[in-house]
Amino acid sequence: MKLPLSVIVLTMNEALHLERCLKSVADIASELVVIDSGSTDGTADIAVRCGATVHVHTFVNQADQMNWALANVPMKGTWVLRLDADEYLLPELRAEMEATLGVVPASVGGFLMKRRVYFMGRWMRHGGYYPMWILRLWRNGAATCEAREMDEHMVVTAGEIQRLSNDFVDENLNDLSWWTEKHNKFSSREVRVALAEDRAATDARLGSEVEKRRRAKHAYAGLPLFFRVIWYFTYRFVVRLGFLDGKEGLIFHTLQGFWYRFLVDAKIYEVLRKERMAKSK
Repeated sequence: MKLPLSVIVLTMNEALHLERCLKSVADIASELVVIDSGSTDGTADIAVRCGATVHVHTFVNQADQMNWALANVPMKGTWVLRLDADEYLLPELRAEMEATLGVVPASVGGFLMKRRVYFMGRWMRHGGYYPMWILRLWRNGAATCEAREMDEHMVVTAGEIQRLSNDFVDENLNDLSWWTEKHNKFSSREVRVALAEDRAATDARLGSEVEKRRRAKHAYAGLPLFFRVIWYFTYRFVVRLGFLDGKEGLIFHTLQGFWYRFLVDAKIYEVLRKERMAKSK
């Protein structure tokens, strides 16, 4: 059954994932919208073949791209669903959306959904990584994206927020070389954000799942460099049972929970060291 649902996907060279993503929503969505950043791998052709409308816009960051789309691309659906190209809906979630969206009260502005991360083909069920509640479904016109360079989320501007009980999946099929290169770039962006937030007042809006995680991130930011990395990895891998995710979990939690966080701290240290040296001259 087609729902009054517009699905929006931001892409840049996502030929490996896009068809899987769009096929997972094709049966229920009345509209598929792809915002492409100039892909050269046939992403746009795949989108058209799957029935999507493609719009091309120069990429600045995720938040800018999403807000451009919301402001410039008319969405036909009563509801809007945001997916990344390497994500897809599970059948149980599709069925729940079919049963829910037609009867949801007008007072509801959006829904939190559970993200299930797969790494090297294995579900990362432990280490505090599941369930991860994220607002991905909202009433058309009732949400905007935070203007953040990193860790941007949709914010409902009108109506209450409810939850859907079933999962969508985040499963990137690229190899570890791609993963580490991507996170190396992420780390540089996170350093800029971390230093900017440390030096300016932040508007911490409390209450939602995202804001709870953000409070925890601010608490983490107050701990000493490098020590906090060891503490976080120990908490995640031992206390939150990340070791139960097997060899794939060992790789994932070590890379994402230790190596990446250590790289961020090393780059912060490098910036602060250069600033100290400049001041001492």
